Amino acid sequence: MKIMFMMSLIFILIANIFIMLSLLISKKSNLDREKCSPFECGFDPKSLPRIPFSLHFFLITVIFLIFDVEIVLIFPMIPSFSFTNMLIWFKTTSFFITMLLIGLYHEWNQKMLNWTY
Repeated sequence: MKIMFMMSLIFILIANIFIMLSLLISKKSNLDREKCSPFECGFDPKSLPRIPFSLHFFLITVIFLIFDVEIVLIFPMIPSFSFTNMLIWFKTTSFFITMLLIGLYHEWNQKMLNWTY
């Protein structure tokens, strides 16, 4: 038991010596101005912080996410067709697709699908 304790202390001491040596020998310079400045996604923080954001890009992203979620919700309906009651499956699927079409109609009436204003 005493030997294990001594070996542990020796390993900890050797590890600390190597850490101290690496800190002393390293060529790291804290005087470099570029390394001290913050990096924000490739933009220079000393210039204008806000750049114009394309609303069309945002709308494409939102519509893609909506349709992506719809596909994920519709996809399990296909395998469930073979082992469920046909009438219940048809009612559930019709209701879900009707709700999606009502949402699409609402977006169309609100002019959310127009790419130009």
